[in-house]
Amino acid sequence: MKLNFVTLHLPDSVANPFVHSPSIEDSLGSDGALPDLHPGVALLRIHRPQALNALHTGTLDELKEVLLFLSREAAVRVVVLSGHGKKAFIAGADISEMQNLTPSQGVRFSQLGQEVTKLLELMGKPTLAAVQGFALGGGTEMAIACDFIIASESAVFGQPEVGLGIIPGFGATARLAKFVGLPRAKELIFTGKKITAQEALRMGLVNAVYSNENFLSSVVDLARHIARQSASAIATSKKLLNEFSESSGLHSKLDGEAQGFGSLFGSVDQKEGMTAFLEKRKPQFKGISL
Repeated sequence: MKLNFVTLHLPDSVANPFVHSPSIEDSLGSDGALPDLHPGVALLRIHRPQALNALHTGTLDELKEVLLFLSREAAVRVVVLSGHGKKAFIAGADISEMQNLTPSQGVRFSQLGQEVTKLLELMGKPTLAAVQGFALGGGTEMAIACDFIIASESAVFGQPEVGLGIIPGFGATARLAKFVGLPRAKELIFTGKKITAQEALRMGLVNAVYSNENFLSSVVDLARHIARQSASAIATSKKLLNEFSESSGLHSKLDGEAQGFGSLFGSVDQKEGMTAFLEKRKPQFKGISL
């Protein structure tokens, strides 16, 4: 399979079944040399720098395929997820694609993003989010699906979907409160405000904040340390921790979110919110009650 929107870097001992497109190959060194990988560490990067690594259907499809491969590859013990460049981890979902979705298309788009986040959360090996720059909307949702988050000093988090006339669709309504508590999760979603790396650390959203200098190498060093531990013990621990932290089941929560996400497409506020975003103006919402 040819990758056009993500890159997969594996240690020399693991055969890579994916081929990067020529445009990706030409730009791989544009944000500095990649760190050396431990034999058990895989580095997966979203590569849409012209769109600040925003997620569209093509990106999500490739992420899903690569994560399925990584979940089954025994030689890979830890997966690090990052974005290409220093400006953005993932700036969110691609508004230009979402703008004209129908409700049923909105449900499917949400479900596709959720399939990716479930792979990150439930695969039997640790997943680390290396967040540098913007992690907004779907970016925060991809990060909180990982086992833990390491942020750079420049990282910015947020769930700004209400400003677009929609709700989070890739799992924030099911996961965010586990990190920051229910009142704080409501605050972040209802206000759509952005928070800095240090604010995220104080809230418990991220595990640590690393210096911008040599950021990715430092995260890979942490991944190397984890990869040296017992893979079977970590897999069992992860499974139990995930099971014990869920009181009413992840899947039903995500299904409810996908249906709610899709129901808002075609509404007056969704059309106004996304049009205003693309026109770089403030939205004028009608305040219609559901």
